[in-house]
Amino acid sequence: MKLEKEHDPRLNAAWIDQYLDNRTPLEKITRETESFFAAIKKDFAVSKHAQRKMNFTERLWSFLAEEFSLDDENGFETRVSGQQFYPAWKDRLDGEYRKLESTIQRRVNVRDYGAVGDGETDCTDAFKKAFGKGAVEVKVPAGVYMVDGLKLPSWTRLIGAGKGRTVIKLQAKAPRKARLLTNSNYLSGNRNISVEGLTLDWHVERLGDVENTSAGGNHSSCLTFARVTYGWVKDVEALNPGLHCFDITAPLYNYSGDGLRGKGGSQFVWLDGVSGSGFGDDGLTTHHSDYIFVSNSHFSDPSGRAHEKGFSNSNGFEVDDGSRHVWLANNSSARCFGGIEIKAHANSSAASGVHISGHLSVHDNRSFNFRHIGHHKKDDPESKSAFNIFAQRLVAIEPIETSLYEGSAPRCLVVSGYRNVAINRFLFVGDPNYDYKRQPAAAIQYRAGCVSLTNGVIRDFTTAGADVSIAGGEQSARNVRVENLVSIGSAEQAVAVGKGSELVYLEGVRKRSSHLL
Repeated sequence: MKLEKEHDPRLNAAWIDQYLDNRTPLEKITRETESFFAAIKKDFAVSKHAQRKMNFTERLWSFLAEEFSLDDENGFETRVSGQQFYPAWKDRLDGEYRKLESTIQRRVNVRDYGAVGDGETDCTDAFKKAFGKGAVEVKVPAGVYMVDGLKLPSWTRLIGAGKGRTVIKLQAKAPRKARLLTNSNYLSGNRNISVEGLTLDWHVERLGDVENTSAGGNHSSCLTFARVTYGWVKDVEALNPGLHCFDITAPLYNYSGDGLRGKGGSQFVWLDGVSGSGFGDDGLTTHHSDYIFVSNSHFSDPSGRAHEKGFSNSNGFEVDDGSRHVWLANNSSARCFGGIEIKAHANSSAASGVHISGHLSVHDNRSFNFRHIGHHKKDDPESKSAFNIFAQRLVAIEPIETSLYEGSAPRCLVVSGYRNVAINRFLFVGDPNYDYKRQPAAAIQYRAGCVSLTNGVIRDFTTAGADVSIAGGEQSARNVRVENLVSIGSAEQAVAVGKGSELVYLEGVRKRSSHLL
């Protein structure tokens, strides 16, 4: 199978169910996964080993930080309606969208303000005039509109004629740090902004053959929502950004250390039917923000040019530093470093409280990669924040080596340092003719704890060392449950348990020959 850049992500749910041969109602699967999560979940006390002094840089960042908490003060649950999986707060967001529509005082066409979609004329001023101070719906007919970068005020709805038909593009003179589309006020924040039905082209070609296409921080992306409350991005394509296609974030990335997070994060943002390629870092990313929902979306084929060549951590979907309470449903990725990466840098709090239902990863290097960098090894501080991942209906097809990150072994799943991770109903498929160099297809490692893998099939990893490896040694995994796992024509060992790993429970692990199918 190959997913092209133009893949329609609204087909993802059907593809995932077909691969999983699933006839079980989504409601039943979801409650089943919740029961597995509740069974393995543990409240961890932060050990003395986790305490360390801040360095000078972290102390400076701490003035712009707030305490990181795992708790959801609103207690929002997951809801299922038919085949739809979504957070309970979506009802609030739907109400805010209706409020946005009723608040609009002007409905205008950007061409009435002088915009010309000829791919040459600078239309920046026309858009500014059309936006005004907000309370406006701005329609953008088919065409290519060149701009220096646009800022959306609160209570604004920007609507194109569809992906590929309406294109907003950075013009040649735009600097490397340009954000193509963002909100107008990072200081006090913005609210109720919707972007719908268009293509955003960051136009990386204008920079020529530069080594690094990103200017640092949260600059250089196609769409950035920073300190936005109530936001929508629907059926929007993003092409060739220097950094990210879509970034839902606080005004500043914050590196004050584990246990703190950036102030002023975005909240209650839904991205649906978004897609992108050619990104310098990630397709979609979140930073220091809460209550994000991403559905029916697709990212593929990053350039990786925001990183040093051969060390590009370019993911399709990334839930990053300080993010909390993120839902992902029926998305797909192809030929990225990570399909979904849930993580943090060493000097930030990890993302937590992530709910995944349905993801199709094809030819990514690491289909599902959950880690807190710098909190893995024996002498590293233990993570204070890497907790709580709920995942179901995961499909990984033929992970491969990539020039994006040289030397990174292909894996369907990696869990490092995270605790309280429940993964249910999954299919991991290898290429029987590919040399996996005796590496495992899935690895639970580096201080991972309270991890549950249930109701899965792993097949065709004939040259892998094991289908599932549970690490021992000084960075051993602990409290790992593998139940109802079927290995079909795959590695010699279905589950390899390292010496020194603690509280490993295996039940219903079966091996079958592919010739018996």
